Formats: sequence, structure tokens, C-alpha cells
Amino acid sequence: MFPMSFPVTSRSRATYQPTLAWFAAIGGAWVFVLVILGAFTTSINAGMIFPDWPLSNNSLNPEGWLYDIAKFAEHSHRLSAGLMSLITIALAVWVWRVEERGWVRRLAVFAAALVLAQALVGGLRVLLEPQQVKTISTSVGRLFAMLHACLAQFYVCTLLALALSLSRAWIEGQGRSVDSLVRRLGVASCVLLLAQLGVAAVMRHSFAGLAIPTFPLSTPEGGLLPAAWNFKVAIHFTHRVLAALLCVALPWFTAAVWRDRAAGASMRATAAGLVVLLITQVTLGANVIWFARQPHITTAHVVVGAGTLAAAFGLTWWAHRPLLEREANAVPAPADPAEPAPVRT
Repeated sequence: MFPMSFPVTSRSRATYQPTLAWFAAIGGAWVFVLVILGAFTTSINAGMIFPDWPLSNNSLNPEGWLYDIAKFAEHSHRLSAGLMSLITIALAVWVWRVEERGWVRRLAVFAAALVLAQALVGGLRVLLEPQQVKTISTSVGRLFAMLHACLAQFYVCTLLALALSLSRAWIEGQGRSVDSLVRRLGVASCVLLLAQLGVAAVMRHSFAGLAIPTFPLSTPEGGLLPAAWNFKVAIHFTHRVLAALLCVALPWFTAAVWRDRAAGASMRATAAGLVVLLITQVTLGANVIWFARQPHITTAHVVVGAGTLAAAFGLTWWAHRPLLEREANAVPAPADPAEPAPVRT
């Protein structure tokens, strides 16, 4: 489903390369600039301010983009996406040339393929906006916008996995293997978060963010369930249900990390930060409703959601580190020199 399922077949031990590791870390950080710009563009409904792609009004420097907030948001997003694409492709080439672990090389190629697919989907979102799908009252462009938002989350996870796998702590650290419960809870938490962010993408691009205009209850009269149902209400309510499940799953995951003696200080600090992110996210979600989708609050809600996924995925990927490296470093036992060579017949 995401890079954690990559096969591990390399037999080589990695060597830490600081310049490459820092380049990967910078790429992993820069992707959040892209997430912020994309979230803000959607929050102010500026995704179609330019009807063409890949240029903006047939220019790399469209008139007025430094002064008009909608044009600035969308064009900055496109420029940042172009830079992110170059960073990811350069990282993939670099990793392929110098990295000894086959699974890391494949992960880097996957990241490059993903960023190119993401760029293409973003372009189709613009170019196919005029095409309408009457049966579901939306446009083909909007459907691609939903896919674009979902792919962004996989891309964040892939870059984070790559940066962690190239870090000094990963390559040179020893560390004991955490309990399998931590790994299982981590995978479950990531699956729930990806489902939640996917539902959120559909909700945002279906203009269903205020389909239920009260919080925490669903009606002004205090009802737990909405009084009337349609697609927008259903997708919004699903978003709330998944949020409630995450309010159980993420603290459970954090508690499992803290109870595990094999978890180091960094894992425990990240797990504690995960709970802080969860509380912040729920608070922002409530304020999105109370302040009628004020763009800055909505943008923060999207960005903190991506950060929550990154924290949970980073913990889960790190929990799998001993398993990945143990299999990668496994070398077949050398043949016994005293053993006679097989006789050919």
C-alpha cells in the first residue's frame, strides 16, 4: 500500500553518507512547504485561477501573481512543485548511484515516479475541470483534485522513509527490536490516518466542510446523528467518525511505544508529539466549523493532519528498522573450504 511493503533483497551493508542524508532531509522538509501552499490554495478556492498548465496564463511569471493572493497561492504552489520534482529526481539518481542497499534504491525510484505522477494528476485537475460528471454533480477536474490530495500523503511518507533510511541514526545505530504490538499498532494507525486524510480530501473538494455546521454534536438541537442525510453530510460525518477512532488509536499507539523498553528517547519523544498533534488537530477541526472554514484555520488543519501522518508513519517505519536491516545485512554462510567440489557427471 505504501513503501513499507517494499521487498528487502539487498545483501549489502550501508555506509552513512552525510551530504546525501542532509539532501534527503531537506527534501523531506521542503515537501511541507508544498503541502502548506497546496492547502492554502484549496482553502481560498484558488486552484483554478489559471486555466492552463504547466504554465500559468502561458507564462512562468504571470502578470499580477505577486500582488493577487489567489494567483500568488496557485503559482507559488506550481513553482514549489517544480522544485520538489527536481529535488526528488536528483535524490533518486544520487541514491541509485551510491547507495548499497537495493531496497533503498528502489524506494528512491518510487519517490521519483510518485512525484511525476503527482505532477501529472495536478495538471489533469486543471485541464479537465470543464468536463462535468453529471451523475455525481462534480467535474472530472475535481475528481483528480481528490486524487492529487491523496497522493500527496503517500509522497510525504515516501520522502520521510527515504530520509530516515539514509540518516546516521538508522545506518549506524544498533537498537533493539521493539515489540510486534508497537509495529501492528503503528501500521493500523497509519492506515486509519490515510483513510481519514482521503475522506478529508473528498470532503474538501466536494465543498462538504460545513455540511454539518455544528460541533461536537451534529444538530443545533444536540443530536448525535445528522437530522437529514445526503452525500455531503455522509462524507462529513465519516470524517468525524474516523477522527473519533484516531482519538483511541493514536494514544494507544503512543502508550505502547512508551511501555516498550526497546523504544529509545527519540521514539518516545515522537510518540508524545503525536498526541500533541492529535489534540491540536481536533482543536483546529472544531475551529474550522466554529469559524466557518476561515482559510488560515483550514490550512493549518490540513498541514497538521499531514504532520500527524508523518509522525505516525515515521515511528512505524523506525519500528521496522531492525527487521529491514537484519534481512538486508543477512549474508549466506560461506562454503566450507574442506568440502569437496561436486563431481560433474
